Amino acid sequence: MSKSIVHKHLIIRAEVKKPPRDEVWVQEWLKMLVEKIGMKICRGPITSYINVPGNRGITGVVIIETSHIALHVWDECDPGLMQFDVYTCGPFDPKQILELLQEFEPTKIEHKYLDRENGLVELTI
Repeated sequence: MSKSIVHKHLIIRAEVKKPPRDEVWVQEWLKMLVEKIGMKICRGPITSYINVPGNRGITGVVIIETSHIALHVWDECDPGLMQFDVYTCGPFDPKQILELLQEFEPTKIEHKYLDRENGLVELTI
């Protein structure tokens, strides 16, 4: 395996005041995110609003050249709940993603940043 390949995984759980609800808007936001972190889209983004009580909200995924990005939002609760996942074999700055999430007015953000190259070593952001 090439030394230029890395295996980084950012997992975020956020409680947000402004959960996104529009599928097209989330598609555009995911495209912007991919560009900002220097990745390239292979497929997507694909989004779907699930209108089922108890599970209401948006899911969006985008396949990037180096793996994937997934976003799940539940908007029935107050604040809304956002689960976000970026897994890549390429370098990126996780601080950029945390900054972009400010758009949703988080009241709480928890995250794990893992190096999956040599086990599941937690990294500092």
